[in-house]
Amino acid sequence: MAEDIQAKLEKYRTAPFDARFPNQNQTKNCWQNYLDYHRCQKALTAKGVDVTPCDWYKRVYKSLCPISWTARWDDQRDEGTFPGKI
Repeated sequence: MAEDIQAKLEKYRTAPFDARFPNQNQTKNCWQNYLDYHRCQKALTAKGVDVTPCDWYKRVYKSLCPISWTARWDDQRDEGTFPGKI
């Protein structure tokens, strides 16, 4: 499984189609992948497992989200005021 993820990461160019977000507006897709990345990081770190599989979510949200949004969300997480559940 790790080999599959590594192969996908090497071939990654931009976010693939996600059937959960079929519309042109990809704001929710950006938000969900940001949350999924940080949830994945938290869960795998707690288990003491390699967090490399989480890089997929990071690449997707980095290609979909404006930098200003992610910077603000990172600041909010640091301050403890982030509105999402991680």
